[in-house]
Amino acid sequence: MSDLQRSFAKVKLAGLPTEPPLPPNVTIEENQFAEEDTDELQALLEPEQDEDSSSASSASSASSTGTIRPNSKHLFARPTGLSSGSRALNPLPWTDYFTQEYYLEIVHPDEIVIHHAYVKLPGPKGPLFVLHHGAGSSGLSFALFAAELLKALPNCGVVSVDARGHGETVVKTPNGEIKGEPYDLSLDVLSSDLTNTVKLLQARLGWPELPNVVLVGHSLGGPIVTDVAWKGTLGHSVLGYAVLDVVEGSAMDALQKMNSYLATRPKTFPSVASVTEHYWENWFTGLSRKFLEAKGGKLLILAGTDRLDKELMIGQMQGKYQLQVFPDAGHFIQEDQPARTAMVVADFYHRNDRSALVLPPKVGEMLKPGHK
Repeated sequence: MSDLQRSFAKVKLAGLPTEPPLPPNVTIEENQFAEEDTDELQALLEPEQDEDSSSASSASSASSTGTIRPNSKHLFARPTGLSSGSRALNPLPWTDYFTQEYYLEIVHPDEIVIHHAYVKLPGPKGPLFVLHHGAGSSGLSFALFAAELLKALPNCGVVSVDARGHGETVVKTPNGEIKGEPYDLSLDVLSSDLTNTVKLLQARLGWPELPNVVLVGHSLGGPIVTDVAWKGTLGHSVLGYAVLDVVEGSAMDALQKMNSYLATRPKTFPSVASVTEHYWENWFTGLSRKFLEAKGGKLLILAGTDRLDKELMIGQMQGKYQLQVFPDAGHFIQEDQPARTAMVVADFYHRNDRSALVLPPKVGEMLKPGHK
């Protein structure tokens, strides 16, 4: 570069700001982390010079100084500080979505179970939504859904349970020692656990009778709430039940795919096949029949119509249940689209709310106790 070119470049550079201006949507607080990233970027792009390089070589043009190599020490370093603006990556407290949590103990001859549930109590004459998560999740998988449901139905209550072996629910031996795996996760045990949790909460709160109940189950929770409704263990308090993205046909078809997943789990059973055989068919066999036969309103929310099996397709054409399909959602419908899921469930409650049913006077008189 000639002296004239250098002088011209200096004049042009002198008129530029020392730092580029901030974008209009970036605050100074957000930009402080960009400065840290700039320092790290400069460290990455520092050229490596040979020890015997002369001062003359440093004055040569960029094209002749050799290849710029990244500093391997900083190549995969993660930037320090906050990830975006001033928002900290801390877990959100459960109290943002529920108001209380309960530990409800029941003693069986062979074990002691301390059921855990996240709760928001209903207001006067408000319904109670009992939520059961899927395998490997916890009651907090319904947190976003619960918040949206309370916006749609401010007077309702919510009970989101932790199944045994999940979340905060604890199983002990009769001597009080914590039980480890394997847990008894059969359908009869899990549906009995759900019934016990609701009745223990009723006793703890001193309710003479349960409010109107809507059961909601996601994935494995679907067969559990369906079994509770089918057996009638919560009596006539159950207005209806909703199943989220699980049907018998697709669940049984997925049985073979589960072998590869279960192979990654701790081998507390003799073999992967014994796990699958022990529980999978027990959970899902007969689900479609029970779903159609149980008393109460029926809601099925799926992420795709391809999940319907033959029995449910026939039932749907006969108008035996309400079907909603969310094609843009994944398997965790209540997390992917919590507002839409809550809106559908709230509407389902209104459709089945017996308190809103007004009978003609003559029929009302006939239904009074003691009328012949």
